[in-house]
Amino acid sequence: MDHIQHIHLGSIYDKRFGKEESLPRTQLWQVLCAHWFQRYIAPEDTVLDLAAGRCEFINQIRCGRKIAVDLNEDVRRFAAPDVETVIAWSHDMQGVASESVDVVFVSNFFEHLPDKQAFLDTLTEIKRVLRKGGRLLILQPNIRFLHGEYWDFIDHYLPLTDRTLVEALGLVGMRPVEVKPRFLPYTTRSRLPQAPWLVRLYLMIPLAHVLLGKQAWVVARKVSS
Repeated sequence: MDHIQHIHLGSIYDKRFGKEESLPRTQLWQVLCAHWFQRYIAPEDTVLDLAAGRCEFINQIRCGRKIAVDLNEDVRRFAAPDVETVIAWSHDMQGVASESVDVVFVSNFFEHLPDKQAFLDTLTEIKRVLRKGGRLLILQPNIRFLHGEYWDFIDHYLPLTDRTLVEALGLVGMRPVEVKPRFLPYTTRSRLPQAPWLVRLYLMIPLAHVLLGKQAWVVARKVSS
């Protein structure tokens, strides 16, 4: 995975998500957290945001303890004061104890891994830090519905579908308990309404997910040590 280091992640994301997109993205994540993600997280849970990036999820979610893990040290700039930051590889989260986390959240990350072995190694490491019965929440572009669009970003390497996720989770000893092949549109620049009330309305209408969704939503549980 060392070749990933040659990509300056901060520079890529600064150009991709400029200042003009900062407020709309924050508002979008506020609605997603309050009206979708929060239902999977209890007030006392320890939550780990893997590849936390600009911390849009972990800053907004309500829980007992918050951990943001990222390889890019810029994560410390974006983390709120109540968020612990850990600089680590996804397959080797040094500083995070085994069976210490109730929920791991992963959004739009697995496609950045170099190959399927790195993907399986990351899932194995996620399983290590999760308590038995702990939950893994995955929001992931689904190449089944994207085709060429999947490769519009220079840092995308690994093609994945909802079916790939389900099979891989089984291989590492985790059980999928919820699978939505279509959930959100591909990017924040797509046809997902940006006004907070429209985003909330979108979340409430499953037919909209079927028509516009190009990202999968998968929830899995750790069933063995």
